[in-house]
This record gives sequence, structure tokens and C-alpha cells, in this order.
Amino acid sequence: MSGLSVRDLARAAVSIALIAICSWISIPTVIPFTLQTFAVCLTAALLGPRIGTAAVAAYILLGALGVPVFSGFRGGPGVLLGPTGGYILGFVLTALVVGLAARRWKDSWLPLLLAMAAGILLCYAFGTVWFMLVYSAPSGPVSLGTALSLCVLPYLIPDAVKAGLAVFLARRLHGRI
Repeated sequence: MSGLSVRDLARAAVSIALIAICSWISIPTVIPFTLQTFAVCLTAALLGPRIGTAAVAAYILLGALGVPVFSGFRGGPGVLLGPTGGYILGFVLTALVVGLAARRWKDSWLPLLLAMAAGILLCYAFGTVWFMLVYSAPSGPVSLGTALSLCVLPYLIPDAVKAGLAVFLARRLHGRI
């Protein structure tokens, strides 16, 4: 990406580190409970669509290359090709939606919160389809209801809280970053 300043690169690097640290704070389940969603939303809200999305994509690339930045200190292409890979890749969509909203409504908490909800829902949609495809290969078809009950419903309230916290912090930090 041409035209990035050293300051932009430093912000992106700190954001990548934040997302990695937040992925390590996890409760292991089929799809682990982590703070990644919070970090992705905060990154995009603070850095905007271009740098925020690039930071999230760079985080995913680091993990794909084997750097243990994903939950459980895992990395490598196997993580992205596994059942949680779609949710990780879906973070790019989340960052793009939140970044675009933040550029337009950075001082207004409700549109930013709604954009985070929309971004997280896009991540859920992409990840759930991915989960269904990956799990159907070895064991037979997985119903949408089963996938939603395992991969989405338990995360709705925690992700709503994380989005609310991300909005709060983004509004507090926006002028300082």
C-alpha cells in the first residue's frame, strides 16, 4: 500500500499485536470465545477502512504463514482451512464495514455500533457457511440450525458486549490516536 506514513504503519503494527493478544485470551469451545472481535472492531473504528482492513488482513496473513497469532497460540494454513477459518477470514469483512462507518460517523455512537453489528453478522454468515462446508466433508452434511446453535447463538451476547466496549473505547481514543 503506497502512501502510508510511518505513523500509519506503526498504528497498524500495534493493532496487529492487539488482535493477536486478544485472540490468545480465549475460552476453548468448538469455536473459541476470544476477544478478537473486540480488537477487530476497535482497530477498524480507529484506523478506518484502508489501514484498519489492511491491519486485519496482515494479522490473518501472519497466522497463515505460521506465526502463532490465532487462539490457542496456533498458526498455519491448517487453522484457516479448519472449522474456524471462515470466522477468521470474515474479520476482513467486519473491518471493512466498521472502517467505512467510522470514517463517516466517528463521532456518533449508534451508527458505529450498528456498523459493528452488521460487520459481525457478515463474519457470522461467512464463518457459518465455511463451518458447514468443512464439517460436511468428513462427517456428512451439517444443518444450518446445528451450525447456528454451535457457532452463532452462544456468541451473540458476548459479541454485543465487545462491540459496545469497542465503540466506547473508539470514541474515547479517536482524538488521541
